[in-house]
Parts: sequence; structure tokens; C-alpha cells
Amino acid sequence: MSNTKQLTFPITGMTCANCVATVERNLKKLDGVNSAVVNLSSERATVDFDSAKLEIKDFIARVNRAGYGVATGDAELIIKNLSDDNDARILESALLKLDGVLEATVNVANEKAKIKYIPTIITQAEIRQAIKNKSFEVVELGNESEDAEAKAREYEINEQKRLLIIGLIFTIPLFTFSMLRDFNIIGHWAHESWANYLMLLFTLPVQFYVGWQYYVGAFKALRNKSANMDVLIVMGTSAAFFYSIPITFGLLGGHVYYETAAVIITLIKLGKYLEAKAKGRTSEAIKKLMGLRAKTARLIRDGEEVSVPIDSVIVGDIVLVKPGETIPVDGVVIEGRSTVDESMLTGESLPVEKKQGDTVIGATLNKLGLIKFEATKVGKETALARIIKLVEDAQGSKAPIQKLADQVSAVFVPIVIVISLITFAVWYFIVPLNGYQFSDSPFTIALINMVAVLVIACPCAMGLATPTAIMVGTGKGAEIGVLFKNSEALERAGNVNVVVLDKTGTITKGQPAVTDVITKDISENDLLKFAASVEKGSEHPLGEAIWAEATTRGLTLAEPVGFKAMPGFGVQAEVESRSVMVGNKKMFADKGIQIADFESEISRLQSEAKTAMLVAIDNQFAGIIAVADTIKESSKSAIADLHAMNLKVAMMTGDNQKTAEAIAKQVDIDQVLAEVLPEGKSSEVKKLQIPNPESRLSNIVAMVGDGVNDAPALAQADVGLAIGTGTDVAMAAAPITLMSGDLKGVAKAINLSRKTLSTIKQNLFWAFFYNVVLIPAAALGYLNPMLAAGAMAFSSVFVVTNSLRLRRISI
Repeated sequence: MSNTKQLTFPITGMTCANCVATVERNLKKLDGVNSAVVNLSSERATVDFDSAKLEIKDFIARVNRAGYGVATGDAELIIKNLSDDNDARILESALLKLDGVLEATVNVANEKAKIKYIPTIITQAEIRQAIKNKSFEVVELGNESEDAEAKAREYEINEQKRLLIIGLIFTIPLFTFSMLRDFNIIGHWAHESWANYLMLLFTLPVQFYVGWQYYVGAFKALRNKSANMDVLIVMGTSAAFFYSIPITFGLLGGHVYYETAAVIITLIKLGKYLEAKAKGRTSEAIKKLMGLRAKTARLIRDGEEVSVPIDSVIVGDIVLVKPGETIPVDGVVIEGRSTVDESMLTGESLPVEKKQGDTVIGATLNKLGLIKFEATKVGKETALARIIKLVEDAQGSKAPIQKLADQVSAVFVPIVIVISLITFAVWYFIVPLNGYQFSDSPFTIALINMVAVLVIACPCAMGLATPTAIMVGTGKGAEIGVLFKNSEALERAGNVNVVVLDKTGTITKGQPAVTDVITKDISENDLLKFAASVEKGSEHPLGEAIWAEATTRGLTLAEPVGFKAMPGFGVQAEVESRSVMVGNKKMFADKGIQIADFESEISRLQSEAKTAMLVAIDNQFAGIIAVADTIKESSKSAIADLHAMNLKVAMMTGDNQKTAEAIAKQVDIDQVLAEVLPEGKSSEVKKLQIPNPESRLSNIVAMVGDGVNDAPALAQADVGLAIGTGTDVAMAAAPITLMSGDLKGVAKAINLSRKTLSTIKQNLFWAFFYNVVLIPAAALGYLNPMLAAGAMAFSSVFVVTNSLRLRRISI
């Protein structure tokens, strides 16, 4: 039995791509870790590991050793039914066995349980349920649903803000005094020796209190044999600060650079604060989805109407929802009629009618009538919870385009340190030989230019370029009903040039109906009775149409014996001791059954986009039942949208060529793939991917489907898109799910992917351009270190802000 598990936990203290690499490398060093992916934008780590070798505490210890932290939540719950200390120990033991619970203490005297947990692994609702499972009662206080991870992030932002304010309090007067003194705007008293001591006093709290986290981060990075942004900041500011010390004490002559060190730290702190605030907005789509969740549910228990917290609803509960209320969990309507607004999940604006037997989705809005439904999915199993999990997984995954940034980031800081040392050496040893007239001593100029190189370099922008755009893009997708399983799917969809659409349920409604009944030596009703009796055992939409027509006519059906389905051909069984076959022309040709007299009728029906189902009784042709599927209202305009994006559109179907071409003509399909057996769908997609084996050119193919037999084709395609109204199997195989069931979602998904990819490329261009241009500029002496620090601080803010533009684009 496999012991492989996956955990996702929030990381604190990461500032740049080097931090990501450091955390990833340290996690991978643990024996038993199969893979580790760390995302800078979502600030989360996802690890696959052997649970027999490792537990969560091992990961926390490793992250802490690397110089970072894991965000945790604290819960204080009031427990009832604790009879003695033994009960407290039993509950404590049960809590500590829960995945994600780090510490648990239960006090029988004050009836309180204090629990420390990781919010991405376990929620307070699950902790409370575990307590109830041990026959103890938890007193509801009303604040249990707080987002512990968000609280930890908020604390981090507030701490950055507090340090920034302290930095500004000391840096602004320090910088102002320094500038006024340098430009001789104030008197000679400012050049007295005591003025340098005053500047030192103002710099100390900035350098070693506001900037202390950079020293800690640099020490831990070097201890882990790596170098990150903290190392650059510490080297740059310490060089300016410690160079000024001997000048202050009269050991050296020259100018002090305290204001340089203080301004650099304060500007970087400002940039980090603005970046943290902006990064928080990249996950707003997730917060919006979480906000849709109802807080309470109205249940019918013991014949009475009771209101309970949403986490108390269990499968099988009867839920009552009045007009204007949010449906709390997923279920099936058992009484009443209404219309439900599902736009918040599907992006479909029109309300959907709901009656007895229909499925309702939690977090959607009941509009008109009162309905009762049976809860079928609660907690993490609801559609909303699965959507949130899907979006979070996508946001935490790495896109292939990020690989280049990761490779550069891995060597970026060491290269910058080398460039800074070369800069110092050139300005100090070589430039004076050429007769260059220095405004200050060669050592001072060399030092200042070296500091400028150290602080202008920005690995943060490279680290944030891809993940921030991915976070906003996947969040935007969730808002419009397009769910990406991972960031690779989001990236690849933008490169698609061929879209293959499965016909049934995708272009058409997937609800075919009988249109014609043509008989030979038998009545219409008898032909329908025999055919429908066979189709009772079939799950094919065409068979269901025949069964539905017979039921509508009130025909009494017999039980089929020896039912046999032949995919791509038809079905057969014994009905009332007679052998009955229902299938296509290929099936009848294989069986040697003559249909020559009815070929013209078959051709006529096919030219009208109808599927001709042939019926034989006792190996003799008995008639034709024509079935037609209605084309979805949006299919033609959706395909027109794809054409407008310069995409080739193909249709795949098991129908014969004539019927397929008739349907294709109605919706302007470019290429028809007809008479494709279910097992042949994936090979047809493969042929489209490499249209000419001798050519190096290949197509990037997207496959759109909704059924079980589409799953292999969805997996074979470069990008698989499952229509959300289809089966869970299709959705599992597809990296993209269209929640609304509307074909227009295909164009939306591809368009969103293209715009996200464009944003990523803009971000990467800026990140590389910025460093490639400004590092040499600093090395050549064109940049003051304080201006360099400002540019560095705001480069990452630019990248995050550029990604946030995706929230406002029209798809």
C-alpha cells in the first residue's frame, strides 16, 4: 500500500526567487520527499512525501532551519461534557492525531481546548467535528470561521507597515539634514563633528532594528550555502554604514554615508510593504469564492425547522431554502419548484429552473420558490469547496515559462556580488590610472558604485513575474466559470491552433429525440416497442431517445434478455423470444442484413442531420427510427468566436459522414471527423497533432468533450477542456473545466490564457530588462545608491501591479 501523501502549508518570510529556491532545496533534502514546489506569489509550499518516513513537524523544522516560518492558526474552544482529567487526555490525544494539528492542550478546570494548527491542512470546522466525533460538545462562539492564514498574512503586512513607519520617522529628518548640509543651505555648524554623531544616532535604529530581518535572512541564507536578496541589501547598506563609522570617530577623513544606508533600507521596506499589499489582492478571487459560502442552514429535524451552522449539516439532512436565500450545500430537490442563480459559479447569467429530482449546488442563490432538498455533499466535497481547491492548486503550481526565471534566479545573487566586487576594483585600481578627476576619494567613489550595484539588483521581480500573473489569471478564470487544474494548462491553452469539439453534449444539447419512424411489414408502435425494450439496457443518448418516445406513447416494454452492447455499432438482445438488433449500417453489413430498398430513405434522413437507427427482428430488416439532437443556441456564435481568434475548428462524432456534415454545415465547422468509434477518439486527436509526419510542424490541439468516452481524447490532447455539465470522469481527465456547459467558455479560456501569457512575458521582459540595463549603469557610476534602492523597491511592485491589470480585462 502506498504511503505517499501531499501537504500544502503557508510559508512566511519569503521575499524573492532565491527564497523560493532555498525553501525548495531544503525540503527536497528530507529523506522521503518525492517533490516540493514553492510558490512566491501564494507563499505556499506543496510537498509529496512518504508518510511512513516524515510528518508535518519535520517540514516545519526544516523550513525554520532555512530561515523562514510556517503560518499557523490558534483556536480556543469551549468544550462541554468533560467529566474528568481522563476525558481531557483522551480528547488531547485524539486532536494530536489529526493531520495539521501541531499542539493541543485540554483543561478540564476551565473546559477549554487550545489548539495550534496549520490552516491549509485542517480547518477549525474539521477540528470541531473531530471533537464531536469523540462525544464532546463544542460551544459555538460565532468566530470560528476566521481565516487563520489570512490573519497570519495580515500580521506580517502590519509588521512591515510598523517597521516602515519607524524607518520613515528616522530617515526623513536624516536625509533632509544630509541634503541641506551637502548643498550648504544651512550654516557651518552642520559640518561640525557632532553632526556626524547625530546622524549615526538616527541611522542606528534603521540599520539594526528596521533592517534587522535582512541581517537574519542573510545569515540564514549563507548558513544554507545560498545567497538571496537579503545578502545584497546587507552587503550594500553595511558597506555604507561601517565605512562611515571611522569617519565619524575621526579615524578617517571624508564624507559619511549614513543617509544612504538608511534611505536604502527604508525604501526597500516601503517597496516590500506595497508589494505585500498588492500580492494580497492577487488572491481576491479565492476570497470572493470563499465569501459565497452560507454561514447557516435551515434543516427539518424531527419534524421541526431548526437553524444550524453550515458545518453541522451532514449527508442525508433535509434542507429548507426560502426565496432570496443562499443554498448552503449540494443536494437533490425533493419538494418544491424554483429558479436558481448559478452565475457566481458558472458565469451563466440566466437563472436555472429547479424541480423535484434536480441537483442544486451550494453557494448558489434561490430566486423565487421555496424548495426542500436532501444534502448529498457537504464540507470539502461540495462543488464550491472543490472549485476553491482546484483554483488554489492551480495557483500553487509552476508554469513551464517560469523555468527560465528560476534558472537565472539560482545564480543571480552570486553573479551580482561578483559584478559589485569587479566594480569596486575597477573604480579603485584602474580608473585613477586614466587620469579621471574624482569628486571624492577613489575609495569612496568605488565603494558607492559597488553599493549601487548591490542594491539595484532585483531578483524579486523575476521571482514574481510568473506566479502573480498565474494567481490573477486562474482567479479571473474562476470568476467567469473557467477552472484551470494547473498553471501549465493556463499557459498551453494560449498556444492552441486547432480546437476539436465532440458533437454530442458539446455542440448539441445531448438530448436527442425521435423524429421519424419508417417501418417494413410491422406497425410503428410494435417497431418502437421492440427497439425500446432492447434500449432499456443502454445508456447511450440515442437509445434513451427511443426509450423516451416509446414511454411517451404509453407502450408496454418487455425485459430484454442477453443484452449486448457493441460500441460504435449498436445493441442487441432477445425480446419476447425474438432476436432484436438496433444499430447502424456497419452493424447490419457485418450481420449480412439487406437494407438496399431503404438506402434512399437513410440518405434523406442523414442529409437532414438525423441519425438513422436501423432495426432488425430475427435477422430481418424491420425499419428505421430517426433520431436528431438539437444544436445548442450558443454553438454557432461560439464557433464564430473561435474562428475570429484564427483557430481551426473540427468536429468529432460517431455519426456517419452525411449526418455529421449536415450538422457541421449548420455551425460552420472547418473539418469533420465522422464515424469515429469511442476507442478511436484519442488516435484521431493524435493525427491532428502531427498532420504530416515528414514535416517538423505540429498543431497544438485542444479537445472539448463532456462524456466518459471523451476522457482518453481529453488526456491525449495538448489541452483538454471538459464541459462542466458533463461527467466527473471527463473533468478529472481534463486540465480545464468549463463550469457553465456553454461552448463560449472555450474562447474565454483560450483568450484568458493568451492575455495571462502576454502579461507573464511583459513581466519577465521588465524583470530582465531592468537588471540587464540598470546593473551596468550602476557599475559605470551613473546611479546614486539611494536612487538604485528606490528603483529596486518599485520594480517588484510594478510586476505585481501589472499582473493585477488582468482582473479588469474583458474576456
